[in-house]
Amino acid sequence: MKLRNSIIISLFALAFSFCSLNVSAQMQNPVSWKFEAKKKATGVYVITATATVDKPWHIYSQNTGAGGPVATKFTFKANPLVQVDGKTTETGKLEKIYDKNFKTDVLFYSNAVTFTQTVVVKGNAKTNFGGTVEYMVCDDEQCLPPVKKTFDLQLQ
Repeated sequence: MKLRNSIIISLFALAFSFCSLNVSAQMQNPVSWKFEAKKKATGVYVITATATVDKPWHIYSQNTGAGGPVATKFTFKANPLVQVDGKTTETGKLEKIYDKNFKTDVLFYSNAVTFTQTVVVKGNAKTNFGGTVEYMVCDDEQCLPPVKKTFDLQLQ
């Protein structure tokens, strides 16, 4: 009877260990974000979103193209007081490789990338500007599912 109880306890401990490893793997997030709004002129703000990426991971460009990984994409909340001026640009060390997993050329950033968007506030009002960035990261062996990160910044 003692042997049977010992085996049952061992099996529960083993099962718990596997569950803990699975939860740990699901919570992996190799990207940290910093969002800022800087006043450039009266009613004009530059919004920056800087992604810092842990090694050996990389994040994909907004322009990586179809048929490959999920490209980074910004979606801005509608605000009648704020007008988006132009397209979101990206700054960093852009890398281009042929990815055998996706069977296409991909564009990505390692270490860090900054996305920049200019916005104009109508009537010099105090308001907020926010949205969501959707992105995907991979390393040489695996990709993580796409993630959506929301942000909300005060424009004053």
